[in-house]
Amino acid sequence: MKYFLFMIGLGAGILGCTISDKSVPEVAKELPVQLYEYTDQSTPAWSSFENIDAKKGAGGKENNGAKGHPFNKIRAGETRTLMHAKGPGIVNRMWMTISDRSPQMLRSLRIDMYWDGEEKPAVSVPFGDFFGLGLGRTKPYHNHLFANHEGRSFNFFIPMPFKTEARIDITNESDEDLGMAFFDINFQRLESWNNKFLYFHAFWHRDINTELAVDFEILPKVPGKGRFIGTNIGLNSNTDYKNHWWGEGEVKMYIDGDTGFASLVGTGTEDYIGTAYGQGEFFSAFHGCLIGEPENFQWAFYRYHIPDPIYFKTDIRVTIQQMGGSRKKNVIDLLAQGVKLIPVTVQNEDSIVHLYQPGQVNDLSDPNLMDGWTNYYRQDDLSATAYFYLDRPSSNLPELQAAEIRVTDLFVP
Repeated sequence: MKYFLFMIGLGAGILGCTISDKSVPEVAKELPVQLYEYTDQSTPAWSSFENIDAKKGAGGKENNGAKGHPFNKIRAGETRTLMHAKGPGIVNRMWMTISDRSPQMLRSLRIDMYWDGEEKPAVSVPFGDFFGLGLGRTKPYHNHLFANHEGRSFNFFIPMPFKTEARIDITNESDEDLGMAFFDINFQRLESWNNKFLYFHAFWHRDINTELAVDFEILPKVPGKGRFIGTNIGLNSNTDYKNHWWGEGEVKMYIDGDTGFASLVGTGTEDYIGTAYGQGEFFSAFHGCLIGEPENFQWAFYRYHIPDPIYFKTDIRVTIQQMGGSRKKNVIDLLAQGVKLIPVTVQNEDSIVHLYQPGQVNDLSDPNLMDGWTNYYRQDDLSATAYFYLDRPSSNLPELQAAEIRVTDLFVP
């Protein structure tokens, strides 16, 4: 009961209102805010293979109502429309499960979402990554936006308003047929649209070998007004750096005209997701690490900015540095072996020495340089999904990368 009440409040909160405020904006008045309150301003609708058009009184007709069409096959290269509805409305929840949950299928399936008749999708993300699971690997977990309780289902709870039309497609870009796909999408048909509503967007991309000293873009620069919801990130650690710690990179958010330097800057990768001094597996309401496997050189983690909202008025860009660290001697050994890296700092509890100068690599063997923990730029395989709201139904972001890039060098446990 408490969880359900929270989810109703979360939907209102993400859209920009609080249920406890006496001056609740108009946006909240179109949504049920308490279990015991009645509203006639919205009508529930479910889209599934049993009622693909979400029509009133038209669900479960096949086989005389006796579970005649719970799933569909999605053949290689085929696109299936899961929802196509006229607005205004709000998608409140999505649930799916599929018979093939291999890394190849989780990365080869693609989810696209189109708002208000736009030709360009606002969401175009690999299936597993969209549901909060990095690296094409399913894991049991739950938080306030996603759930995969036993590692076999995919739940999504982020509200997604649409003004005139919503279409959600799934495409099988693998070479294999997907035998069974089950789903239901739960939404509300609203009496009217509110101009305070924002459109949901999601963007995914991968850089198989990041460039030294060039920050990985979780979200490239997007113009418009909106709210950054958060990200899940997958890392295949480069074995050239042996077992050195990879997570010294800081997350940076450039908002409302920031150029050279960001307004919002963290202190390190594991710090960003609320842990410290390394990163093991855990999950919680707003941050977690679902994969933490040094033996496999893999990590997947997330952070969702619900209690700490990130609003932007004109534009946003979000990056993470690809930076690691080890004892100075170990870094000197890597340099001697020809491993590509750029030293950044040497530090201990008393001081920090700044080493980084663009375009040059400092000599760590200088006897005048103190010993200590040495941070350095490195190259790894990163992928990330960014979730955000925007005041327009499409964006300037590039198309989703091809399936070949998405599935290259996937680790199969």
